[in-house]
Amino acid sequence: MTLLRSERFPAVLLLAAAALGLLIANLPVGPAVLHASEVHLTLPWADLSLSHWVSDGLLAIFFFGVAVELQYELTSGELSSVRKAIQPAIAAAGGVLVPILIYLLIAGADPATRDGWPIATATDIAFALGVLAVFGRGLPSPVRVFLLALAIIDDLVGIVLIAVLFATDLDLGLLAIAVVLVVVFGALSRVEPEHRGARIAVIALMIVLAVAAWLLVLQSGVHATIAGVLLGFAVRQGAGLRTRHVLEPWINGAILPLFAFVAALVVIPQVSPSELSPALWAVWIALPVGKLIGIVVFGWLALRIRPRGVPRAEHTPILNLPDLIAAGALGGVGFTVSLLLAKLAFAEDPAIRDQSILGVLGGSLTALVVCAVVVSLRARHYRLIAASS
Repeated sequence: MTLLRSERFPAVLLLAAAALGLLIANLPVGPAVLHASEVHLTLPWADLSLSHWVSDGLLAIFFFGVAVELQYELTSGELSSVRKAIQPAIAAAGGVLVPILIYLLIAGADPATRDGWPIATATDIAFALGVLAVFGRGLPSPVRVFLLALAIIDDLVGIVLIAVLFATDLDLGLLAIAVVLVVVFGALSRVEPEHRGARIAVIALMIVLAVAAWLLVLQSGVHATIAGVLLGFAVRQGAGLRTRHVLEPWINGAILPLFAFVAALVVIPQVSPSELSPALWAVWIALPVGKLIGIVVFGWLALRIRPRGVPRAEHTPILNLPDLIAAGALGGVGFTVSLLLAKLAFAEDPAIRDQSILGVLGGSLTALVVCAVVVSLRARHYRLIAASS
């Protein structure tokens, strides 16, 4: 379990699962595996394919953990004040806007691919911190703090995009009932019975409410992972953090690798590069290039902005330009949320969906290589400074 709570191993496991999915999809056994992933498993009030049980069901647990972390950071952590949040927020805005611009410049002219602009807006915190753990020995803590805040804001942007852009046939009645159940769930999380039996009963009732809320959100037309987000924001912080700690090995060791495997079950098109969809190239370029440019340029400007009322000495920039470049390179690893956004953006066009997924994998791998080199160089720089002092 300790290994699955580390920063290095889950990132390696996630990459290996995606590579395995892509490999199997392009072997002779690939069509049978792809067919199996689309077999429907029908339960009361839910009829989903196996791949959708992963992306709509299990991934809701991942988003619950993300929301719990967001709640903590917004109230007690790195985003709990304007002074702390303003700089990574502006850098994150650049890391969202510039990739969107690059995507639209490459693929926006074609109505068939235009809707893929949200795909390159995400940063995968697990991968980014994994790269820091492997290559960043010696980096100062401000780089990690800045990256963490940046990725958390990116997660929030991704959540909003999923909720707003990919709702279909919205049923406000079911959604309202789901919200009521989430409120009751949050209220129960603040109840602390003295007796063990009562505590178990409360936990069991909370689980029932969580599953019911998920089913209602699923049926309401909003993407079902948003149920996990709502529950994560509603739960009492202490209870949420304890639950996230319990779930973390399962999220890192099973849920995310399984999602990466299923999402990467994509057949590589046997065509010339000129025949590939613009969506593939747009995502591939927007992730490593757009994220790097957006985060560095906006972050450089943000680090020189002094919020009103904050003493200048307190606002001394925490990152110089080379460190900011390292953080920007790390931000280009989109992966988990980008894969989900690709599946949602082109749900009605499997061919473009698969090519955009290849763009996510290629762009994230490119960003991984770039950030590994940049981070290694910056870490070596700081280790030399430490050795000479």
